[in-house]
This record gives sequence, C-alpha cells and structure tokens, in this order.
Amino acid sequence: MTYYIGRTLDVPFADAVARARKALAGEGFGVLVEIDVAATLKAKLGVDHAPYLILGACNPGLAHEALKLEDKVGTMLPCNVVVRDADGGRSEIAAIDPVASMQAIDNPALQEKAQAVRQMLARAVAAA
Repeated sequence: MTYYIGRTLDVPFADAVARARKALAGEGFGVLVEIDVAATLKAKLGVDHAPYLILGACNPGLAHEALKLEDKVGTMLPCNVVVRDADGGRSEIAAIDPVASMQAIDNPALQEKAQAVRQMLARAVAAA
C-alpha cells in the first residue's frame, strides 16, 4: 500500500496550487495551514529548492467525527496535500492516504471514516 494519492499535471506550479485549492474546496476541505517548504529551506538553511507547498487540508465535519472516535487522532490531522514543481512546466499534487496513516489506530469505526476521506481526497486529486 502506498502512503499517498497523487498525479502529475502539465501545468505550472502556481496553476497547480490554484487547481488543488479549488478541488479540495469542492470536496468540502478548507486549508488550515500552508507551509512553503522552499522558502523555509532558503531562510533556515540557505539552500535552494524547487517550489514545494504543503497544504494542511481539513474537512471540519469529518475531523469532528474522527475526534469523537479517537481524542488523539488530531496528531494525524490535518490531511497534508503537497503541490510541487515537477520541472518542465509540470507539477505534482499528492495527498496523504488517510487509510494508510490511520492503520496505526485499532478502531474499525475510524477506519471507515478514513475510507471516506480517502475517496474525497482521491476525487480532489483527480479533479485538480
């Protein structure tokens, strides 16, 4: 089992970011946090890195349900979605596979929620 759901797009990085945001919103996800990895690496280490953004996506209703099932599941939230420059005018979008990440928690009800989130994230990645 892979740990992410991803695809490569024939669009520049900025377009891929906009498409990812729109597709996530279409599945009921908001972006709680945005981490500009390239800017952080430049500021902290003085190294150059291709554009690489981590979007912390959250579907509030499903997050609430998960927290009711497991009060420490927040250690695995939000769902990270990466948008990265894949060179040559291409970009990659990759979302965490929540089924893979939730395997560490022995709770069948939570696994069912993870399946639903996986389907939503897969649709968002496909729609981006």
